[in-house]
Amino acid sequence: MLEKALTGSRRYWTWVLFLLAVIGVGFIFYLRQFSYGLGITGMSRDVSWGLYIGQFTFLVGVAASAVMLVIPYYLHNYKKFSKIVILGEFLAVSAVTMCMLFIFIDMGQPTRVLNVILHPTPNSIMFWDATVLSGYLLLNIVIGWTTLGAERKGFPPPAWVKTLTFISIPWAISIHTVTAFLYAGLPGREYWLSAIMAARFLASAFAAGPALLIILAMIVRKVSKFDPGKEAIQQVGKIVAYAMAANVFFLGLEVFTAFYSNIPGEKYAFDYLYFGLQGHGKLIPLMWISGILAVVSLALLIYPGTRRIEKILAVASVAVFVSLWIDKGFGLIIGGFIPDPFGKVTEYWPTVPEALIVLGVWAIGALVLTILYKVAISVREETADVPKVTELDGIAEAELATIK
Repeated sequence: MLEKALTGSRRYWTWVLFLLAVIGVGFIFYLRQFSYGLGITGMSRDVSWGLYIGQFTFLVGVAASAVMLVIPYYLHNYKKFSKIVILGEFLAVSAVTMCMLFIFIDMGQPTRVLNVILHPTPNSIMFWDATVLSGYLLLNIVIGWTTLGAERKGFPPPAWVKTLTFISIPWAISIHTVTAFLYAGLPGREYWLSAIMAARFLASAFAAGPALLIILAMIVRKVSKFDPGKEAIQQVGKIVAYAMAANVFFLGLEVFTAFYSNIPGEKYAFDYLYFGLQGHGKLIPLMWISGILAVVSLALLIYPGTRRIEKILAVASVAVFVSLWIDKGFGLIIGGFIPDPFGKVTEYWPTVPEALIVLGVWAIGALVLTILYKVAISVREETADVPKVTELDGIAEAELATIK
């Protein structure tokens, strides 16, 4: 089926070439980082995690969100998700690919990645994070590709695929839970030291991932003959609304705990992010934009009348995605390092090479997604007018009766 990605319109190839160009620029700057070291980034001794780890954290959530389609479709037989579920599974493949690449580039020296395999340390959260991510990537590739191949032939997928699907449901939750434990397990960082960190991660994941899926489904419907289904998109919009409400509620719990208790270590990060601390406040505009987008998107999504209007749903989905990218892909990481153990504020901001490397990785993810979606859409368009096996049997019986 992969050969279907080698044919396409001029618009398709223009998009592919654009992504390859962005990947090329990112790779050139990665070679510079490989030669010089992480000193070309904005990270330092006091802020050792930056944009790379922020993107990793955010994209793990995007990958885990596929479970919000898998559960209704496979466990509750919700057939309206039959067309869109493959888009969610392939989105998970693309997101996990980017997650692994961000870990790869953040390590500085790629040979260090082999230490996770050659010298496994089961008492390390990072070891388990790498394990569950690899397993989840394999599960989604096998499930999505096998299901699509069976559909192309007009047959239902093998029974063992459903077994893998059931395994993927708790696995999806585990990848983001384990990622949350990377932060919540650090006692020296009070901003991250929260019992509801995993719950916050899952709530934001189940909002950001489906929001992106809504945008992608609308784009797919516009550029191809494949329609994921208007009702399916609307149902995903409901998921985004409820998950975003939970995310905002959990954030409110954290704010209340920090400021009502008046514990300095709990509230310094919030002070820095939203109001500034010790004369520093680079992230203030971004964090307020994130907060405003969260409130506006939630207002648009909660009310069914506005959510049913697809243009408003699209705008709200973009607002959700951008809001959570800022909050989780940037603010959450940097806020945890403010202030340092000596009470000093060391600000972080990505450098140009760092930002271009990040864009390069996102372009790789977009290219993987483009290829997978091209194959899926081509198969769906190819089989749209082809009768299924049961229909063919019925036609054959009718013709035989006519002859008799």
